[in-house]
Amino acid sequence: MPGLSQVRRLEAVGFRSWPATNTHYDGAWAIRLTAGHPSKRLNSITPLDPVDHADLENRIERAGERFKAFGRPLVFRLSPLAPPDLENLLDARGWLRFDETVVMSADMRHIPLDDAIDHLPIKDVGRWVDNIITMNDAKADLKPGLSELVGGIETPVGLFCTETAAGQPCSAAMCVQDYELAGLFEVITHEDFRNQGKGLEIVKAALMWAKKRGARRAWLQVVAANAPAVGLYQAMGFEEVYRYAYRTAPENRTR
Repeated sequence: MPGLSQVRRLEAVGFRSWPATNTHYDGAWAIRLTAGHPSKRLNSITPLDPVDHADLENRIERAGERFKAFGRPLVFRLSPLAPPDLENLLDARGWLRFDETVVMSADMRHIPLDDAIDHLPIKDVGRWVDNIITMNDAKADLKPGLSELVGGIETPVGLFCTETAAGQPCSAAMCVQDYELAGLFEVITHEDFRNQGKGLEIVKAALMWAKKRGARRAWLQVVAANAPAVGLYQAMGFEEVYRYAYRTAPENRTR
C-alpha cells in the first residue's frame, strides 16, 4: 500500500493537469463535472479521505441529482483514498467496477533519454487537438471541450505530435509540468504507425522537454488492461504507485 500522502499529492497534481470546469466539494469528496467533455476523470466523484464516510446514502443521492442536472451518469473514481465503507455500500448495491487504472512514476534520472529526439512542442492547440481526435477516431464535436481543457491548465504544458510529410498524424502526447513533476497525458499512436517506435519516440521527447525545464520525476496513468503500454512504461523505469477504478450503477453501463 503506498503512503497516502504520496497518493494525495499525485491526485492533486492530476486534478490540476486535467482540470474539470466545475468542481464542488462535499466534505472530502471532489465532485468534478465538465459539460464540454465526456472523460470519466472530468465527470466523476473522487473521495480524498478514507475516514470521510458519514451519511453515505444521502450524499450519494445528492450527488446523483447534481450529475443528472449535467446529463451525466453518476460515477465514482475510487483510489486508496476512498472510504472502505463506501466501497462496501457500492458492492451491496451491485455497482459495477470498471476501467482499473495504474498510476506509475519514475525518477527522471533513471529514464533512458539519451536517444530522445528533440521535438519542440507545438503552439497550435487546435492542430494538436485535431490530431488527437483523428487518432482516437473521435467525434469532431469534442474539439471545443478538449481545447478548453488544454487552455485551462495553469501549469506549463508541452503539446507534442509527429506527422508524415503529407500531414497525417503518427503519434502525440501532452506533458504537464507541475514544479518537479512531469505528467504524461493523451499518449497515442495512430493505428497505421503502431509497433514502429513512434509512441516511445513521442514519450521520450515529451519527457526530455520536461527534464530540461527542471522536472525530476515523471508520472502517468494507464489502463491496467493495456498490457503493451504497461510493459513499455515498465521497461522505461516506471513503477506502479497505486491504482484506481470507476464504479457506477449497472443501468448506467447499459445506456
